[in-house]
Amino acid sequence: MKRRVTAILAVAFTWAAVGQGLTTARADDVPRMTKEEFRARLGAPELVILDLRIGRDWRASDLKIKGAVREDPGDVAGWVEKYPKEKTIVTYCA
Repeated sequence: MKRRVTAILAVAFTWAAVGQGLTTARADDVPRMTKEEFRARLGAPELVILDLRIGRDWRASDLKIKGAVREDPGDVAGWVEKYPKEKTIVTYCA
């Protein structure tokens, strides 16, 4: 469970960079959210949580964040346009 919380601490808002047509973002430039901030905002309508674990890891796990949407991390172009740019997009993969 500690590993899962650590992964949430490392939540990245990479979608904004992809949505603006950028292909990469430096790790230092990606906004982060603490686990406390994440918990406080969980369930908020402006928050979209994307589970980007690969298929077998996602299927094998019984630990999933309630309300998270599973997307294929290898097909960013296929799903990036589905989410409004005014929303806060939280991605996780661990």
